[in-house]
Amino acid sequence: MNNVNKTLYIPLYGKSYVSKKGLFLNDKKAEEIWEAEGFCLKGKSKSKWLAYYMGVRSRVFDEWVTERMTDGEDAVVIHIGCGLDSRAIRIGESGHKWYDVDFAEVIEERKKYYSETDNYKMLAGDARDTAWLEAIPETGHAIVVMEGVSMYMTPEELRGLSESLCNHFARVNLLMDCYSVFAAKMSKYKNPINDVGVTKVYGIDDPRIIERGDFTYVTEHEMTPQRYIDELRGFERFIFGKLYAGGFAKKLYRLFEFEKKDVPV
Repeated sequence: MNNVNKTLYIPLYGKSYVSKKGLFLNDKKAEEIWEAEGFCLKGKSKSKWLAYYMGVRSRVFDEWVTERMTDGEDAVVIHIGCGLDSRAIRIGESGHKWYDVDFAEVIEERKKYYSETDNYKMLAGDARDTAWLEAIPETGHAIVVMEGVSMYMTPEELRGLSESLCNHFARVNLLMDCYSVFAAKMSKYKNPINDVGVTKVYGIDDPRIIERGDFTYVTEHEMTPQRYIDELRGFERFIFGKLYAGGFAKKLYRLFEFEKKDVPV
């Protein structure tokens, strides 16, 4: 895999780690894949604090998808940059069509551990080149998640993606996490992704720069809600809260929701 694709092992390790500890996520699939893959992480990428953050972040995304699926009974779910994540298993398809999308070599690796069904499909594709949308016959409502992806795309590429989604679907709900511009600049000096060879990333301070026409910014979500921080105890809860929550964390990481509403003609 290229260096960007290797970053998928960092959240995989984190979700496996917290699942084994009974924190935030019940993710037996992550545990299974991590044991089988045996990828060697080093340095900050194998930090327990980062593992806790990956677990909490994924839980927040899971909750958002679950809520949107309840609100949109006919919606399709699209996980862009799915890596080896088991979100479709963790929260269930609930009768929805679900598409996991990633680079061809990632999907090839993914198919060792996941099987397609009538409702669940894996698509090889690049978020910057949305030809893969042609493989999705549904054009009504899409619930789209991008977890740990936007920082590898320029703002122009993100706008191109949003435009393609809006051209294909009548209604779109999108949730994505972003680095701030400051975090992106600092990333080449201190970032766990450096441990797998990635140094070039991008940041966003104003989510409105991604807006296109009727695709608009909705709100910012809490990346590390206190209710999950409280699952930790004592010293760990204190340190994690200082590192990954509050004002300091917001200077580095943001979680933005966007929407294209279906306006009847």
